[in-house]
Amino acid sequence: MAKDHLRVEAYGAVDELNAALGSALAQTTHEDIRDLGHSIQETLFELGAYLASPDAPTGKKSRAREISAAEVEALETHIDSLEKELEPLRQFVLPGGTPTAAAFHLARTACRRAERQVVSLDREDPLDALALRYLNRLSDLLFVLARVENRRAGLGDRQWAGRSR
Repeated sequence: MAKDHLRVEAYGAVDELNAALGSALAQTTHEDIRDLGHSIQETLFELGAYLASPDAPTGKKSRAREISAAEVEALETHIDSLEKELEPLRQFVLPGGTPTAAAFHLARTACRRAERQVVSLDREDPLDALALRYLNRLSDLLFVLARVENRRAGLGDRQWAGRSR
């Protein structure tokens, strides 16, 4: 398979996401975030294996495991739980703050890219819908984790003010 094949691009983007998440986790001092992130890394590794399998939707040629509905629901539960620490958003938030929060923002953008790559692959070779849903919800969780890191460090969100023209 060519290095620029949609399948290679998709599982490569998930691998890049996993590395970006690992970088953020290496910086956090919060055990609850680290434990959550390590669990997500395991799932991302399995997602990459699923995407790398040419027969991923059928699973016939590989032992790759598909994402479960429970894993997507777990992301939702973590989002809801962590958002209790945060003020409701009223404006767009600019990435940054602490180095750890910035790393989670970078992981979020890597997640969005992975999601776009997986959507492209899905158009050519249909995938399990939960794989797409997982990446979508994960990017939201990574955004929340960045905000939580800043909040726990005593920093508020840096909100985008926009410019008048």
